[in-house]
Amino acid sequence: MTAVIDEPARRPNRWAAPPRPAWEEEPSKAGLAGKGIALSFACLAILFPLWIVIVTSLSSRKTIDEAGGLVIVPKGITFIAYQELLSGGQVTRAAVISILVTLVGTLFSMTVSVLCAYGLSRTGSLGHRWILMTLLATMFFSAGLIPTYLLVQSLGLTDTYLALILPSAVSVFNILVLRGFFMGISPELIDSARIDGAGDLRILRQIIMPLSRAVLAVITLFYAVGYWSAWFNASLYLNEQDMMPLQNVMIQLVQKQEAPVGLGQAIRTGQLSGLSIQMAVMVMALLPVAVLSPFVQKHFRKGMLTGAVKG
Repeated sequence: MTAVIDEPARRPNRWAAPPRPAWEEEPSKAGLAGKGIALSFACLAILFPLWIVIVTSLSSRKTIDEAGGLVIVPKGITFIAYQELLSGGQVTRAAVISILVTLVGTLFSMTVSVLCAYGLSRTGSLGHRWILMTLLATMFFSAGLIPTYLLVQSLGLTDTYLALILPSAVSVFNILVLRGFFMGISPELIDSARIDGAGDLRILRQIIMPLSRAVLAVITLFYAVGYWSAWFNASLYLNEQDMMPLQNVMIQLVQKQEAPVGLGQAIRTGQLSGLSIQMAVMVMALLPVAVLSPFVQKHFRKGMLTGAVKG
């Protein structure tokens, strides 16, 4: 006897949802446990060295000598290293220089980048294509270090703070990210503003920038971290020790074992440990980035990914 096969049941359901990729499936309990363990080890690998640096910077010379170097378990807290560093010596001056260079440089870089990105986002602007191709070419071809140094020298920027800002003031990558985000803003908003008589600067200030807070926050952080962490321009273009920013003072202290001006006598007399001074300077260099990053972290996904996808 021949079995009767239901023909409609044998046909595939055209309206059924396609199978999801493996990475979109709900993770199993074992997978969640494995991710938790991996993230815990990653956090430990990041936080443990930071803990050692902070504890050592807050330890006395006796505690450091007993530990034989870096301190893991604190035995009494003292702020003498930070008090000496911030008492008006070379480190204090270097920190002020770094803060001012970061603030002025970030403001200048953001102004130029936003204006350039807005102009390039308007496809009908004068010379739009040629300017864009020129900027893209600079990402693949560079004149090199020697021509850049000769240009800075010929402009009379050596031994000036402008040498810490102008040679690296603009990032083409940041301009392209801003341009992609600006191009994703609805053109109807801009057209309606033009009908009402608004000019480009007013459109940029009152429409584009309020809608682009996420990407502006991310790019601002990129520029600020770049200026704060920069040391190469200072070592290349500055000869005066009193003009060095904080990162260069930290290099002299950690790598070259040179005590900052005003602290050498304190270290030689045993009032301070050279290791605690090194760790304290490292904490001072890391502190601004560590404080500002969590406030901008929420904008990273929206600002970077949206600008990159819509570009």
